[in-house]
Amino acid sequence: MTLFLIGLGLADEKDISLKGLEAIKHCSKLYLEHYTSKLACSKEDLEKLYGKKVELANREFVESAEILLKEAKSSDVALLIIGDPLCATTHWDILQRAKDKKIKTEVIHNASIINAIGATGLQVYKFGKTTSIPFPKENFEPESYYDIIKENKSVGAHTLVLLDLDPINNRFMSVNEGIELLRKIERKRNEKVFLPNDWCVGIARLGAKDQKIVAGTVIKVSDADFGPAPHALVVPGRLHFLEEEALKQAKCL
Repeated sequence: MTLFLIGLGLADEKDISLKGLEAIKHCSKLYLEHYTSKLACSKEDLEKLYGKKVELANREFVESAEILLKEAKSSDVALLIIGDPLCATTHWDILQRAKDKKIKTEVIHNASIINAIGATGLQVYKFGKTTSIPFPKENFEPESYYDIIKENKSVGAHTLVLLDLDPINNRFMSVNEGIELLRKIERKRNEKVFLPNDWCVGIARLGAKDQKIVAGTVIKVSDADFGPAPHALVVPGRLHFLEEEALKQAKCL
């Protein structure tokens, strides 16, 4: 009996690996993590390919992992994860808890935004800490993502900025909203981390056929239309001349 953590890749049902598809054939239960990202296909598209029912798993279900661990004691069960399974600490915690309960586990990797971000033309090994921008709430307007960009830029590193999403309520932060939140902090703190004429890169639906990558000044990118989610943002550090050329090719018109 095995608990599988299976990466689905970035775009649609066809991104799954052959190894992942083989594992799914043996599973009695399939759960799709439904809060960290968004595929360009429906749950029904996955079910059609797999020939099996897929149940949606919210944050509480995944973080508690009680049902997953209980069912994996008596049958093969899979948690399907958009991107790669081990890009989130929650999934590593599930593996550790399964080990403590002597439940066999298997991780099947796939592409994630962490490596696919190379599609921007920026060199992956030059990225520093990844950060995320959450939706602001009453009495909750963190600025830690601004600090991480500042830290990365101080050593010339690029920053991948993930943008918040709430698929259950069909709410997805856009590149434009993320930029405005960063500009708000810059206006408040005036630390010259994210100025209007600094360059940034807006990304939408990375890995899909209709992916969109737009580079340019903060002002220019903030005016671009990126279409449907998911979106992400990159704040470059020091650029190699090859990276400069790549960004010019994606420059706002």
